[in-house]
Amino acid sequence: MGLGSFFKRGKKEEDIVEECHIDINTDDCDGCEKCSIACPNNVLELVEGVTSVRDAQVCKSCRVCVAICPNDCITVN
Repeated sequence: MGLGSFFKRGKKEEDIVEECHIDINTDDCDGCEKCSIACPNNVLELVEGVTSVRDAQVCKSCRVCVAICPNDCITVN
């Protein structure tokens, strides 16, 4: 890591990361934990029998959790 990495430079369009927003309908979640197991970035966790977001900033919007959820209670924007 060089000295230049400590200074902010103009960001290129490909460097801009869109913030991910995950919504979980906790009323429909039955706590099967399929989404948290399938998530390649370890974004989701099971808390008191319901899936919750551990760290949304780590989410890469791959939507694996959306595809595997049997109750369709997860949306990723």
